[in-house]
Amino acid sequence: MGAVVTAVIAIAAVVLGWITIEMACKPCLETGRRAMDRALDPNHDPDSPTNAGGASANEPLLADLSASTAPPAKAI
Repeated sequence: MGAVVTAVIAIAAVVLGWITIEMACKPCLETGRRAMDRALDPNHDPDSPTNAGGASANEPLLADLSASTAPPAKAI
């Protein structure tokens, strides 16, 4: 009988631990799950110009740094 009680307590601890991790890391887990769903979706075209990420394929990843208003750094 003691083994059954120990097994039930262990299973309850694992379930409560899982729920805690799901609640604590919810934003990160949702983002990861969406990315996996897109990656595993056979109808998703990553090269499509209508990307759901917001940035188009022709947009540069970094802003134009040549028009910076900061003064140049001094050499050491």
